[in-house]
Amino acid sequence: MNAKIFDILEFSKIQEMLEKCATSQPGRLLCRNLMPETDIEKIQHMQDETSAARERIRHNAVISFSKVTDLSRVFENLENGASLTPADLLRICDLLDAASRAKAYGCREIPEEERDLLDTRFNQLSPLPKINAEIRRCIRSDMELFDTASPGLEKTRRKIKTTEDKIQNQLRAFIGGKYRNYLSETFISQRDGAYCLAVKYACRGKVSGTVHGQSGTGGTVFIEPKSVADASGELQDHKYQEQIEIAIVLGELSDMIKAQLKYVKKDYAILTELDFIFAKAYLSEEYKGTAPTLNRKKIISIKEGRHPLLDPGKVVPTTLELGRDYDLLVITGPNTGGKTLTMKTVGIMTLMGQAGLHIPAAEGSELSVFREVFADIGDEQSIAQSLSTFSAHMTNIIKILDIADKDSLVLIDELGSGTDPAEGAALAASILMRLHTRQIRTLATTHYAQIKALALTTEGVQNACCEFDVKTLSPTYRLMIGAVGASNAFAISKRLGLGDDLIEDAREFLKKDQSQGM
Repeated sequence: MNAKIFDILEFSKIQEMLEKCATSQPGRLLCRNLMPETDIEKIQHMQDETSAARERIRHNAVISFSKVTDLSRVFENLENGASLTPADLLRICDLLDAASRAKAYGCREIPEEERDLLDTRFNQLSPLPKINAEIRRCIRSDMELFDTASPGLEKTRRKIKTTEDKIQNQLRAFIGGKYRNYLSETFISQRDGAYCLAVKYACRGKVSGTVHGQSGTGGTVFIEPKSVADASGELQDHKYQEQIEIAIVLGELSDMIKAQLKYVKKDYAILTELDFIFAKAYLSEEYKGTAPTLNRKKIISIKEGRHPLLDPGKVVPTTLELGRDYDLLVITGPNTGGKTLTMKTVGIMTLMGQAGLHIPAAEGSELSVFREVFADIGDEQSIAQSLSTFSAHMTNIIKILDIADKDSLVLIDELGSGTDPAEGAALAASILMRLHTRQIRTLATTHYAQIKALALTTEGVQNACCEFDVKTLSPTYRLMIGAVGASNAFAISKRLGLGDDLIEDAREFLKKDQSQGM
């Protein structure tokens, strides 16, 4: 579809709402990239998935995929032969834990005829419990392995502990022995990885060893005794061997995962898709959505539809039909009466339905599948292009007329406005009749009496109006199919206090204009 329609109808806000319903990083990415489809079988499949997920959350506990993180780099490293870090291995464990929980949540012992579209996905999950348990046995944290991860690592770490104890004992012997009076401090410090004594500068010649710096005042030098240096060298050898043993363990664990990588990647894909599907179900629950019936006949029938971006407690539901008995619906009535909102509601529900989302409308609502949705709504004035409001709108409409066909839905707000009323009305009538003769499903709003009359006299064209309460001078926002809306200018002016004589004069002027064909 053309990119402009998503901006006009604020589809990105629907994507944002959906993204908040997902619980995993890759699932949120799918929500962010949600787009309408044009293949009715694919759309129906997506709708059925959303319905199945919603049915499950109605009867089961909430399911979360929050432990599933972006593993694309991890998979790439494995395929390139690299070993994984402890942090990456634990992320694989989190994925397998999520697969185990999802499998337990989703798998059901029920007859084949009672299964839904999600059963296959849940059944295809492979939690790989042995691999998960082995990683958990070996990895303590993102940065550390358990001593018992392998016999070699356990043996090496015992040597490290023994050597470190030996060094500490030697240093404590120096501190408590004959060197005690040579020291400025009785603690053991480390400088550049070396264990040192804090020796008074004046006594530096009394202690044999390697100097590893001095204090800021210069009164203390840090000396590693020679006997300690020998043990420290031994310790460094052990620590080097420790890194070798760690690399062996990480390599073996990585090889275990690589051998089962197709199953791990499949788990990742299924859990991401499930998070996306359940996000659509949670969003449907949030705005009390229903699955629309889909058709190829270009028929739209919305029952008690509510715009998804408005407070459901305040918005007045819209019931509207298009494409069965008429392909052009002209909505009339005063400004702020809900005409544009009605049009946007039809547009956004069409996009939502084709994206596999339920729509905030009553059961039995029906949508068709359109290859394109076009709209000319709002102030299109372009200072950069030196176009007036009328010129900008007309430029947009010309593009729509060039591209739109029977597979398109067209939404036009206040067609012909922004210029001489007589010419604007004539242009609007001409454009609408062109769309009508091409059987393009069209919703248009207008104030022009000529357009209202066109709908009354042309087969396949229908009027509708947004009701207005002249007693309260406020719209009710209720759409009435088959009725013609008035501007209510006289009634509103009278309620506001304009004199009856002025209103009567205005009526006389209107009669003269109409009798002269103006």
